[in-house]
Amino acid sequence: MIDYDAELQLHNEQFRAAVGLRAADRVLDIGCGTGQTTREAALTASVGAVLGVDIDGGRITRARELADREGVPNVRFEVGDAQAHPFLAGAFDVAISRFGTMFFRDPEIAFRNIARAVRVGGRLVMMVWRAHDQNEWAVAIDRALGVGERGVVAAPGPDPFSLADPPTVRGILAAAGFTDSEVRDIDVPVCYGPNVDAALAFVGQFANVSEVLSRSGPRAAGTILARLRATLESRASERGVWLGSRAWIVTARRQ
Repeated sequence: MIDYDAELQLHNEQFRAAVGLRAADRVLDIGCGTGQTTREAALTASVGAVLGVDIDGGRITRARELADREGVPNVRFEVGDAQAHPFLAGAFDVAISRFGTMFFRDPEIAFRNIARAVRVGGRLVMMVWRAHDQNEWAVAIDRALGVGERGVVAAPGPDPFSLADPPTVRGILAAAGFTDSEVRDIDVPVCYGPNVDAALAFVGQFANVSEVLSRSGPRAAGTILARLRATLESRASERGVWLGSRAWIVTARRQ
């Protein structure tokens, strides 16, 4: 079964290595989803404590279930928007996020709130997407959806590429109270499934795909699905369906 964590399996290896937690660290996981990165952080920070925060209550419920099932004792989860969540000042040594910081309504306010939660000298480590045109998965899906053809426009919604520009990110972090920001390129593919059928079912759940299909008539929707299938077939192998992607790992220190 493919899910978001399976999609990002190679990214997660890179992210976990970059975070570099210590046993006693107190960790804040921003946009934690169903908590894979949170649970992994808790296992490394074995005598510390980890808090995962996500705006989606359903994902938090699932994160709690998984942590209970896996017997991870030093982790907890809260529903909340990290932009405004009332974190205790200086409560964390490290703030981490794997693709969870690109959707803030006001990034400057959000990162100021995150900085407030991190002790002086503490760290921020986050993974964000590089620009749309540097991500094969995004370009290929938009092409299959017909974005840009005959007036077809991208589905409205949060921009996953909002933190793609390093100078912009450095400026936001500096204004929030972070210093020594560094940006490192990550060039590994995403996995969409073990075969084309699984990949098509997975991609069909993407917000932009479901939005375009919902506003298309039956014939147009059938054409879009056929184009998506052809796109995925062209990238299928015995290892599964993989598409190219580019991301940044951004690190900074709390002033």
